[in-house]
Amino acid sequence: MRPTAVVTGAASGIGRELVAALQHDAWVAGLDRDPVDDDSPAAVHFRVDVTDRNAVGDVIDKIADERGGIDWVICAAGIIRDRVSWKMEGDEWDDVIQVNLTGAFNVVRASLAMLRRSRAGRVVFIGSINGTRGGFGQANYAASKAGLVGLARSLALELARDGVTVNVVTPGFIETPMTRSIPREALQRAIARTPLGRMGLPEDVAAAVRFLCSEESGFVTGVVLPVDGGQLLGATP
Repeated sequence: MRPTAVVTGAASGIGRELVAALQHDAWVAGLDRDPVDDDSPAAVHFRVDVTDRNAVGDVIDKIADERGGIDWVICAAGIIRDRVSWKMEGDEWDDVIQVNLTGAFNVVRASLAMLRRSRAGRVVFIGSINGTRGGFGQANYAASKAGLVGLARSLALELARDGVTVNVVTPGFIETPMTRSIPREALQRAIARTPLGRMGLPEDVAAAVRFLCSEESGFVTGVVLPVDGGQLLGATP
């Protein structure tokens, strides 16, 4: 039987592309709180809010019952509520942490029993290079993405005895509906700071995740893999 994969944030952007890429290798269930187009590449889709622990547990159990287990969990659900720290409201902090960090933990925690029984368990979190370097007006977002690194490395240690690998992919500026809302001048500055001289594509991120879910990556765990066109190098073209 093909591996069973769960992808959160599957309705659009990077999450949708992850589903499209992984369905070549696995049976993929997409999770998202937003509705999905009829042409979604997922084998099945569940509308669920990752911050709702009980609802997440019910969906994961349903998938595992139907498929006999879960092998790969990829957490791409994320939101932004950008504002400088002295103007940031409490709910803007709470919402981002709840979706980006706690939501990821909810999904993985609900899947752990199945992952530990899998012959090739894989967990991949979609972080951000701003979780490493910070971001102006993004204290909440950067903290949530930095938290994924600590979570992944802790899980990598805990799950190693079961052969489950846990890694983080940290995109730079990727062309998604979220980044299309950024002012043109800001995008141009970001591209200028990227040595490869372009924005990334969701396919670039999906290729990295596909590798980390493959048999060839079985000795790779606790790793943070930037997919940023060299932006973290701090160089300019």
